Amino acid sequence: MAEKITMPRLSDTMEEGTLVKWHKNVGDKVAEGDVLAEIETDKAIQEFESEYDGVLLYQGMKEGETAKVDSILAVIGEKGEKFDLDEGNSSEEEKTEKTEEPQESSASKEESDKEEETSSDSSEIPDNVHVINMPRLSDTMEEGTVAKWHFNVGDKVSEGDVIAEIETDKAVQEFESEYNGVLLFVGAEEGKPAPVDTILAIIGPEGTDVSGIKSGNSTGKKKEKSDAPKAKETETKAEPTAKKEETSSAPVATSTDRIFASPLAKKLAEDKGIDLSDVTGSGDSGRIVKKDIENFTPKAKTVATTTSTYTSRESQTVVNSQMRKIIAKRLAESKFTAPHYYLNVELNMDNCIQTRKQINDSLKDSKISFNDIIVKAVALALRKHPQVNSSWKGDDTLIHGDINIGIAVAVDDGLLVPVVKNTDMKSFTEISAEIKDLAVRARERKLKADEMEGSTFTVSNLGMFGIKSFTSIINQPNSCILSVGAIIEKPIVKDGQIVVGNTMELNMACDHRTVDGATGAQFLQTLVMYLENPITMFA
Repeated sequence: MAEKITMPRLSDTMEEGTLVKWHKNVGDKVAEGDVLAEIETDKAIQEFESEYDGVLLYQGMKEGETAKVDSILAVIGEKGEKFDLDEGNSSEEEKTEKTEEPQESSASKEESDKEEETSSDSSEIPDNVHVINMPRLSDTMEEGTVAKWHFNVGDKVSEGDVIAEIETDKAVQEFESEYNGVLLFVGAEEGKPAPVDTILAIIGPEGTDVSGIKSGNSTGKKKEKSDAPKAKETETKAEPTAKKEETSSAPVATSTDRIFASPLAKKLAEDKGIDLSDVTGSGDSGRIVKKDIENFTPKAKTVATTTSTYTSRESQTVVNSQMRKIIAKRLAESKFTAPHYYLNVELNMDNCIQTRKQINDSLKDSKISFNDIIVKAVALALRKHPQVNSSWKGDDTLIHGDINIGIAVAVDDGLLVPVVKNTDMKSFTEISAEIKDLAVRARERKLKADEMEGSTFTVSNLGMFGIKSFTSIINQPNSCILSVGAIIEKPIVKDGQIVVGNTMELNMACDHRTVDGATGAQFLQTLVMYLENPITMFA
């Protein structure tokens, strides 16, 4: 009896797989344990072995195509054996019955059918022509951006050549060709995003006409570029106009003219600090008298004010990268699905500072950081409190056997979290070397997908920026994330005396679905014990 083989679920987050390469063709004999195909999951490319003996009767998908989990991948049976795919396939009798049913009859329908046939004929892929779609390079990837093309249309391409660099939501990865030929068509421009499974490129013999493939393939529809140029904003600079103030006042005697005033008026003006040139006299010939000084009201002096002119600065719209969009999506999901609560603790770092100095003095080629010590202490504390090393699964809570610490690393476009696997089993120097290597490659966007997966707890450290304390959003599916602040020198009470000490604040965000307050508090107690007495980590 023919055996139907479906697309397997090769990882817990896998929803669909891409067939990278067939190792057997239709008609080939297959034995149990033979590698039937290579399948790309959301995390890696894995070999898929046959569980049956027989002949490969049917291939459900072509190389490079993507199919949902549990869809038909292949059929294995005896040579010449007949089989029924059931799903999505009608028998010839059913098709005949449908054609004999009364048709809706119209000349326009026949014409449209002919047009569909013509279009389908035009989109048929010629021999030796390979259509390459935008690959799904991570489990969260929905679209990719071609950072750089390494080949131009018309260039010869060999199997294994890096044809492009593709930016996913997590890293920039090199994309290799699986075919030999000439690059006939490029479906995505540098710097512009394209959805997964749309046409990325077409490779085939030189001179092959692929216009039908471009226009007829539903995944190959290219977004039409709008020829309408963007309206340019014109800045109009406001030219300041000088305003002339017209002032009218009674004639005032200038300093060069003689001022007529009575002796008493002069004495009163001097006592009151009044400038006689500002006073208008009411006596004969404009003579200033006593009542003029007594009734004098000083006029408000006009002060010349300078008006500053500011040029409006142009606002900028920055296109969000794939990484930025995924960060926004994942963190929003975490914040609004996981009930966060926060635990804070302050600890004395004096002994830790001394221990680090002693370790570094004994090392010749490398130095460990405070962050390395904290990561090691977290791993050892998780070993004693496994409930914190968990993930919420709806009906179940998964307590992880391995302790894999994710390290938050800031990069230009956002944040990456490379993972130190089996952290509790590694020494300070091993942890230090691995974190340094991962951080450098994270900033260069050269991390592999499996180096950013599988974390069970995350550490985020902003102490190097002088941040005293902060809170973080849980990196799901982790249950907790630890936020590490700076080491601060300040007065502390020690043995009943006020002395200068070094303290550090830790803040842990917990998912209340998996970690209760007491559980989180006990974990932090153990962590503080390790950091305040580092010698206990060697016990």
